[in-house]
Amino acid sequence: MKSDFLKLFFVLVASLLPGVASLASELPSIEPERVGVSSERLGAINELARKYVDNGQFAGIVTMVSRRGKVIHLNAEGRYGLDNNTPVAADTLFRIFSMTKPVTAVAALMLYEEGKFQMMDPVSKHLPEFGGQLLQRGDELAQPASPMTMRQLFTHTAGLTYGYTLDNAVDHLYSEARLFESVDLEEFSRKLAKLPLRFEPGTRYHYSVASDLLGAVVERLSGQPLDEFFAERIFRPLGMQDTFFEVPPEKMHRLASSHTWDSDSNKIALTPPEVRRDYANVTFFAGGAGLVSTITDYMRFCEMVRNGGSFNGTRLLGPKTVQLMGSDQLTPELRAVGVGQYPSADFYPGQSMALGFGVITNPNITPAISSRGELSWGGLAGTQFWIDPEEEIIGIAMVQLFRSPWPLRFDFKVATYQALTEIYSRDVVTR
Repeated sequence: MKSDFLKLFFVLVASLLPGVASLASELPSIEPERVGVSSERLGAINELARKYVDNGQFAGIVTMVSRRGKVIHLNAEGRYGLDNNTPVAADTLFRIFSMTKPVTAVAALMLYEEGKFQMMDPVSKHLPEFGGQLLQRGDELAQPASPMTMRQLFTHTAGLTYGYTLDNAVDHLYSEARLFESVDLEEFSRKLAKLPLRFEPGTRYHYSVASDLLGAVVERLSGQPLDEFFAERIFRPLGMQDTFFEVPPEKMHRLASSHTWDSDSNKIALTPPEVRRDYANVTFFAGGAGLVSTITDYMRFCEMVRNGGSFNGTRLLGPKTVQLMGSDQLTPELRAVGVGQYPSADFYPGQSMALGFGVITNPNITPAISSRGELSWGGLAGTQFWIDPEEEIIGIAMVQLFRSPWPLRFDFKVATYQALTEIYSRDVVTR
């Protein structure tokens, strides 16, 4: 039975990763039973993905789970899109949008370790154009009580916004400024510095362009464009060969199609061409939402985080820095008044904000099985990941669906955790 599983597993891996024979050395796999997981019960993830695809809820889904640094599940269901019948695979490229934010956080923390900034530094120390930024207070502009800080960029507490709620005066100004049509991060930073803050810095959580501005800080402090910094300092050291802001022409055929949930017809539809992002000739490197990646590449990144800053013998961050990165950064008061554009998707009961990641602070009240200290985030087109430091589990799901109404994150987590036969966590979960 066990040897049969291993044969089947490696056949699956080979079929999902054509031309990538070195997966075993880069992402080692293991029989689930050897790390306290039932291979039979892990089949629930496949069944879940198949149901989602068969019901027309997603065009395709790729899922991967690891435990204790070794892959125990890899599955692909469905196709690239309504316009492309190519089966999705482990090397399919996905727009990961806000799953870029943790990468930007890691990049910034690498510079933090080098002494390039301190957490309480005013952002204006490194981006002087923000020295005179004002606060929108009612119908008037005023001086903020304190300037936004570097720590606040990591935690979306800097007083910035995204520009999506046009009934708000500041968001309306963001929309008019067309921030994401900037040529590069330098232009983005100059435009943003002219706009008022929506909130007093440090007084509330509000999902925002803070990660994009953090990317501008990385550029300024490193002297490198963000794409070069990511490639040189993160992607190449981790062996992430398929993660980039600009998709190379020879790899464009591997980019999954973009879909949107059409609530009127109650089905998925191709995203209209006029609102699709172009991933060729990119010069604006959005640290909050710009990357394209594969599930295997993102697993390497997650394993580095789970392993305290190193992967396959390559260290990007010290373990104490990773511990800081994964710590709750919000006071109960900040968390209580936190309002973002996607509060139901970003924060849920028992979750708070770490440095660039969401973090579970109380697993007893989360919507699905969780562990204390679990790090996670997701992307606008439905991609999901979580890193569970207690159970030493990482789960990643890749899809491409804007406005998804489906609880993929919670379904995927339940299907994963119900397969455990041994648990390592110290928490006793009560309801």
